[in-house]
Amino acid sequence: MAIVKPKRLKPGEVIGVISPASSPEDLSKINRGVTYLEKLGYRVEIGKNVGMKEGYLAGSDKQRLDDLHDMFKSKDIRAIFCVRGGYGSGRLLDKIDYNLIKKNPKIFVGYSDINALQSAFFTKTGLVSFAGPMVAVDFHDEVSPFTEEIFWRTITSDKKIGKLHNPRNEKFYTLTKGRAVGRIIGGNLTLLASLMGTEYFPKLKDTILLLEDINEAPYRIDRMFNQLRLAKAFKQIKGVVLGHFVDCVNNDPSSSSFTLNEVIIDYFQNQLKLPVIYNVKHGHIKDNITIPYGVKCVLNASLGFVDITENAVS
Repeated sequence: MAIVKPKRLKPGEVIGVISPASSPEDLSKINRGVTYLEKLGYRVEIGKNVGMKEGYLAGSDKQRLDDLHDMFKSKDIRAIFCVRGGYGSGRLLDKIDYNLIKKNPKIFVGYSDINALQSAFFTKTGLVSFAGPMVAVDFHDEVSPFTEEIFWRTITSDKKIGKLHNPRNEKFYTLTKGRAVGRIIGGNLTLLASLMGTEYFPKLKDTILLLEDINEAPYRIDRMFNQLRLAKAFKQIKGVVLGHFVDCVNNDPSSSSFTLNEVIIDYFQNQLKLPVIYNVKHGHIKDNITIPYGVKCVLNASLGFVDITENAVS
């Protein structure tokens, strides 16, 4: 499959904003995020259904799908930013016009539940997308300078991205030594597990698998790792990059449990004979490294670095 890179975002161009999953309870967060983008000199077009609510969804499936299609159809829109994650992106996957997306490749940004769309886009069209900051999550309040710098450089520069660095040069942890080369894909562990057995699950052969999550007890993380193991996912990949697993703890002190780190060590140090790096600052955190899905990277766990060896936009 041919890899498709969107065109880089240039000053003054138009950013589209959509809510393909859930809506924030406080809709003013959307407005504040839009104000931030406008202050940077970009024009912003908000999807006509943004702000809608239907249960835990940001409007009906049709409304959210219409906004997604409208943004890819529009000749003016150069990039599409998601409002937030939550839940609902996966409900759209069998309704999306993938030919439309393939003919109109654009920068597409989000993480968490948005990973469902990103996996489907890559699997069906080869589109490189960006696990990066969201309008009503990361841009509505004081924005992390670390997050800003790497995000805007990633989507506006056609130069190769190079080595990833944690804020304050905090080191990555090596769980298993070795070196691997492959396209980096994956993202949120829960979303990836939810796609297994569907046509939207990415092909894992010769890839570097990125994983992160939030608010999942250690036994649930264990169950999802085991699901990947039983599906022989770990036999196809070249290496693993572990981001942040936020609040993945046992909240019931009366029950015995493994810790998150014990689960991770069991799967990725004791069982897996592939290079694995942990503590990459990516996921549901304020200082967040934007990861472009589908680009080539070198994972050198022996020397403790991840190097994205190409550009993500053209």
